[in-house]
Parts: sequence; C-alpha cells; structure tokens
Amino acid sequence: MDKILLSSGRDAALMVTNDGATILKNIGVDNPAAKVLVDMSRVQDDEVGDGTTSVTVLAAELLREAESLIAKKIHPQTIISGWRE
Repeated sequence: MDKILLSSGRDAALMVTNDGATILKNIGVDNPAAKVLVDMSRVQDDEVGDGTTSVTVLAAELLREAESLIAKKIHPQTIISGWRE
C-alpha cells in the first residue's frame, strides 16, 4: 500500500512510496527501540535490497512479545537466549 510522505522545511517535497526502507528513512524516531527497527531495515536494504517491511514487522512483533514476557517477570537474557535457540 502506497504512503504519502511530506518532508518538512522550506523545500518541502511530496513523495509517494510503498518501500518500507524509504518510509523508515524519512520519518524521525526518538524511541530507542524504534531506532533499532530503522537500523535493521537499513541493513536489510543495504545487504539484500528487499524485505525491509518484513524484517521490520517481524522484529516489531518480537519486541512486542518480549514486552509481555518482561511484564511476567521473565529476565530479558532468558528471552534473548530463547530467540537464539
């Protein structure tokens, strides 16, 4: 699905894209977890050239599930260990 991006500033430009990497490169994020997702997408785009949306959705879901596990008092190292197995 295409998204419309509008850059800010004096030279505001309008861009229509469905490329996940382009969308993530053009939005500002302050949240550390969101920055990790943006970096993962950038690496995926640089190394493979495709699959940025898939890798971002997968990683976001892992983080969402980790949040619920941490709420159940499961140590983060235990969660990471489970992901690595």
